[in-house]
Amino acid sequence: MEYILQRAKEEDKEVYEKVREIIEEGKARGSLTLRGLEKKVEVNGETYVVKVIDGSAEIEESWSDKLLLRIRITAEVNSVQRDYEMTYSRRKTDNAALGFAVARADAPGGREADAERYSALIKALTGKEPKVYRKSDGKIEIVCGRGHLDDFARYAELADAIEERLEKTGQ
Repeated sequence: MEYILQRAKEEDKEVYEKVREIIEEGKARGSLTLRGLEKKVEVNGETYVVKVIDGSAEIEESWSDKLLLRIRITAEVNSVQRDYEMTYSRRKTDNAALGFAVARADAPGGREADAERYSALIKALTGKEPKVYRKSDGKIEIVCGRGHLDDFARYAELADAIEERLEKTGQ
């Protein structure tokens, strides 16, 4: 890596900075652990305390032979403990990696409160809020993109499955 950095430095300052950024990102993958993570985040003007208990990720095949990545995290958000699940798949039009989750009506406080807690959990883990869509049928969908997936890959419990899925899908 030192040789690569040296060569990049000889090229240009912008090239050097980009190479350094890529190397740092690579070092960060799998360097953190979910278990025991505790963080305060603000979502829509409200402060949430997120405590992660455990997490995992696995690859599955869907009924239509798509590769799905299921990320499961057990966490306590503002004293409400539950299992959160997000499923990543590829969008047909441009092969983009998108993660979907649905807020549950049977969660404490209903769908709205569950969607807020989901958003707080994702922001605590990735530093970015997900997009939240309210459907006409009352369902609330939480959507994450590739940037979130790259940030999830920093956690040791998720990194291997994420890397495997990205390799298998050519992303």
